[in-house]
Amino acid sequence: MLTTIAGEQLFLLYTTRANQILADFIRDVYWPKYVQGYLSVSNEDARQFVLKANQIGKTQQIWSDTTIRRVSSYLTGACADFRLLESGTKSVRKILSFRIQPTTLAWLAYDLHFQGLGDNAVIHHPDWQIFGLQPEDVRQELRRLSLKGFFIIQTTADSTHISWSYENWEQLIHGLTE
Repeated sequence: MLTTIAGEQLFLLYTTRANQILADFIRDVYWPKYVQGYLSVSNEDARQFVLKANQIGKTQQIWSDTTIRRVSSYLTGACADFRLLESGTKSVRKILSFRIQPTTLAWLAYDLHFQGLGDNAVIHHPDWQIFGLQPEDVRQELRRLSLKGFFIIQTTADSTHISWSYENWEQLIHGLTE
């Protein structure tokens, strides 16, 4: 069943797909700080990230200081909206505990599969990094999820084969709601 948290995580996925700077911020700033044990992310961290992105040409034009400040605030605010950081109007926000939900995991795996990606491409897709997962983490999470019948997964050191239980979105949604 789709929980509120899983729904928020799906919104996070689609928001980052539509907004590359947010995806990059989560991958390049949020998760490294999370993994390294930092307690918070600040608007200044976001501002430095946006400045660097602007300087290395990740934006189409050089942004004004006002735009940089606005985008920086948006990045930390969006992370708070998606429960990666604490909410409120703060310049420094506490990093919250985060774990991908099984429903989100199944949805993303099938979404990539339905896009026509091969099994190894599914495992290595950059969308997983939004949830702090590297390929080995993805394999491990999918192994857990396979116990619920979503698929059968076989892995070796460098290869993954997945036998998918559902052939289309309708079947998957039915499987998720049972």
